[in-house]
Amino acid sequence: MYFVLETKQNFIIIMAENVNGPDILFVKPGLLSFTNATFRVARLSLSRRETNVLHCSEQGSSVMSVCCASAQLTFPSHTTTPRRFSVRMSNQPRKPTTTTTTTSIFTSATKLLWGPSLPPGLLISTARTAWSTVWHLMMTQLAPSDSSGSYTRPTSQFRLNPTQFPSAASSELHLYVGLPCPWAHRTLIVRALKGLDDAVSVSVASPGQDGSWEFKDNNIPIRDKDKLVPGLDKANRCRNLKEVYKSRTGGYEGRCTVPMLWDSRKKDVVCNESYDIIEFFNSGLNELAKNPSLDLTPPELKGKIETWNQIVYPKVNNGVYRCGFAQSQEAYDRAVNEVFSTLDEIEDHLGSNRYLCGERLTLADVCLFTTLIRFDPVYYILFKCTKKKLVEYPNLYGYLRDIYQIPGVAATCDIPAIMDGYYKTLFPLNASGIQPAISLSGDQDSLLIPHNRDSVGIAVEAQHAV
Repeated sequence: MYFVLETKQNFIIIMAENVNGPDILFVKPGLLSFTNATFRVARLSLSRRETNVLHCSEQGSSVMSVCCASAQLTFPSHTTTPRRFSVRMSNQPRKPTTTTTTTSIFTSATKLLWGPSLPPGLLISTARTAWSTVWHLMMTQLAPSDSSGSYTRPTSQFRLNPTQFPSAASSELHLYVGLPCPWAHRTLIVRALKGLDDAVSVSVASPGQDGSWEFKDNNIPIRDKDKLVPGLDKANRCRNLKEVYKSRTGGYEGRCTVPMLWDSRKKDVVCNESYDIIEFFNSGLNELAKNPSLDLTPPELKGKIETWNQIVYPKVNNGVYRCGFAQSQEAYDRAVNEVFSTLDEIEDHLGSNRYLCGERLTLADVCLFTTLIRFDPVYYILFKCTKKKLVEYPNLYGYLRDIYQIPGVAATCDIPAIMDGYYKTLFPLNASGIQPAISLSGDQDSLLIPHNRDSVGIAVEAQHAV
């Protein structure tokens, strides 16, 4: 495959992709003509860091190679300057291409073309237009938006009726998750808190280069039996999550998302809506749970839980995505202002309440936690949620540490896997794939610092009593 990068007065720059790596070729237009003329081509080899000069002459419609170092170039007969040509490589072995040699070849190319100056304006404007067009195209698929450029999250296709949970006795449940995903993280936390590890098995998928979820043996040593690591599909032996969805009766052609709860006995998707799954884990599997007495949606708090869910989901959970996936400045401004005004509100509330609904942990806290733990490492940088770091909110940061230190929760958290999933997979937001260093506030060791929130609500009540 060959790409004409730019046509200059002195050179035509061509990048040639082949099985042994890319080559950069410089063609002298001044020496190009298709009537008994001589072609002079300087070929810069990535593998050897040397220049091979080839002289080819064309006689009528035939092409004759006068000198053919390690490659033979064949030019078609045209009456104008050629835009494409083919390269037949020799069978000589080549050394593996490295980042260093790739960098040096492009450095040599830029020095040859425009010296120490910036690239020409036409090249910059062309690259900007091309990238902007491709970016909008990819974002349309990755993050659908409305007419204002605001991200609109697609609805889940498989839902559970909380009043008609499936029978645990007639089901063989398997949970599909991805460690970077905050929605999947909710299900892992509730599964751990309720003690459903034996009742609901788990397969951990890895984010693929195309943004899909895939299963592969990563050969990651497991030092802690409770540690979750990406691996193979334990339930269906599929290569990726799309294959699992399509294997259900009737097939499936929609978005293949995590979390997804699967019934191995019926070979069907039970649910792929995270909140439905955590409600089911909380109250629908008590006969199988090791901690059935824990209720994360106690009847007396259901009203408060619903109120907080209506605030946290659109303005924080989905709010950070509306910042990162915004496709217009106006959409971003609206989203970022809403995120931080809501965090300010929660910060104030947590000054007198240990958890969102008082002194008891609820599903509302679980849903907020999975966004907060990703805030400083990912959303602050990648999603441009830059007004404040979470560590600048003393109550919120203490609240984060409080929940992290609840037995079973830390084992569901993997900051390196989270960062790897976001920074390497969301190509439109981070084309280089470079990961920033984890700040101290985002490091998991920092989350073990004492939170001192055990008596927040009690202390406030005592003050009021006095």
